[in-house]
Amino acid sequence: MSMPDQTLVLHNYFRSSAAYRVRIAMHLKGLSFDYLPVHLTRDGGAQFSPSYSALNPQQLVPLLDDDGFQLSQSLAIIEYLDEKYPQIRLIPESLEGRARVRQIALAIACDIHPLQNLRVLKYLTGTIGLSEESKTDWIKHWLQLGLQALEADLTSAPSRGRFCYGDHPTLADCALVPQMFSAARFGVDSTAFPTLRAIYERCEAMPEFSAAHPAKQIDSE
Repeated sequence: MSMPDQTLVLHNYFRSSAAYRVRIAMHLKGLSFDYLPVHLTRDGGAQFSPSYSALNPQQLVPLLDDDGFQLSQSLAIIEYLDEKYPQIRLIPESLEGRARVRQIALAIACDIHPLQNLRVLKYLTGTIGLSEESKTDWIKHWLQLGLQALEADLTSAPSRGRFCYGDHPTLADCALVPQMFSAARFGVDSTAFPTLRAIYERCEAMPEFSAAHPAKQIDSE
C-alpha cells in the first residue's frame, strides 16, 4: 500500500461517535496517524478554544489534517481517504454498491446520531431544563426508533453479507459500530436488533475495529 509521505493528523475525542468512525476507517486502510485529543467536556470544552475554533469553525470533532489540507465531517473524511488510498476500498466500486453503503451510513450519521449529540443534549438539559431522566428517555427513544428501521432494512437487504454490505467492511460498518457502542452505553438492549448485533460482533472481533475502540485511545477516561 502506498502510505502518506506526511503524517496524517486526526483531532479526536475518544468518545465521539464521529471520530470513532474515522479511526475505524484509518485502521482498516492501514493508515498511521497522529492522535490529537480535543476534550469535549473538560474545562468547558476544548472545541470552543480560539485555537481549535480557528481550525474548525464548526467546533466539532473529528478534524483531519493531511499536510495542511484540513477536512471536517466524518463521512467526508472517510470518502477522501478512500479516494486517496484506494487499495483497501471502504466504498464499493459499483454504482448500486456506493449508493447502498452511503444510504446506510447517512441513515446513522444524519438521522440517528445527531439527536444524541453532546451539544443537543446540553441544550435539552441546560436551556430547556430537561431532567437527566428525561434526557436519557430522549436518547433511548431516538436510538431505538432509528435502530429498528435499520434492523428492518438490513435484515431484508439482499446485498447484506457478513457485514452491512457484502462480506467486507465498508463505510456503513464504520458508521454502525460506533452507533451500536453508543446504544449500549445508554442502556439500549441490542437483543432487539439481532442482525445489527451480529454485524457489530463480527466487526468487533477484527483487530482494526478493536484498535479504534474508545477505551483504547490515549485520552480515554
